[in-house]
Amino acid sequence: MKHLPNLLTLGNLFCGCIAIAYILSAQPYMTMSLQNGGLPTWQWVYGAEQMYYGSLFIFIAAICDLLDGMAARALRVFSPIGKDLDSLADLVSFGVAPSVIIFKFLWDALMQEKNAFDVNMLAMAPAFLIACFAALRLAKFNITSDQQKSHFIGMPVPAVGIIVASFPLVMWFCSGKIHHYFAMGMQNKWVLYLVIAILCWLMVSGVKFIKMAPAKWTLAAAWPQLVLLVFTGISLFFLWVAAIPLAFILYVLLSMIYKQPEAIENK
Repeated sequence: MKHLPNLLTLGNLFCGCIAIAYILSAQPYMTMSLQNGGLPTWQWVYGAEQMYYGSLFIFIAAICDLLDGMAARALRVFSPIGKDLDSLADLVSFGVAPSVIIFKFLWDALMQEKNAFDVNMLAMAPAFLIACFAALRLAKFNITSDQQKSHFIGMPVPAVGIIVASFPLVMWFCSGKIHHYFAMGMQNKWVLYLVIAILCWLMVSGVKFIKMAPAKWTLAAAWPQLVLLVFTGISLFFLWVAAIPLAFILYVLLSMIYKQPEAIENK
């Protein structure tokens, strides 16, 4: 049982790798088959649903990430190896995999421009800044974790992974005006560049983000979590997966508004 937390962490890493494999195969590609007496025939193979599967594996990785911490606390098993392994798994699942999703969206956006065939690969490179800033955020967390027991300093990397993973799900499941406006944003390179900049800044910012498990289960201490849970539950009923980006925005706003208990005591 003592190895259960590390096994769950490896499950997180495994799901992140599978997510990357699915996302990278999401673009249409051509394959050759021999037909008509052995003559080669080229056919398009479309893989739009692969992005959807990749997002699902990021969400499964997030579940594993949640469970490994719970298992470690329940079994009272803590080790430097487990801490470093968790950071490495998070970097892949919630840093690299989301970067690949944004890379694919940037690819789609740039391929719709008039000079699509002249687009430089470097135009899509900013997508991987998410992975770079996620690595920086995780490294900072590993040396300041004692200061982040009641809150996170900077956006938690799993939260970034979840919000980016929700983008393909909104594109896949939602319809009507929600799909129309969301697709317009995801097919605009400047919107995507802005999303990258905001997520990178949030990860290394000094903003104190609330934890979903409050320090005290009192109304004064836990009202941000309650507001977020109620809003998300109601929004999911009406908007389905489109509620995830809205819940993310609310999470950021609540974290900026809420005054952490230690900050109040120090005044």
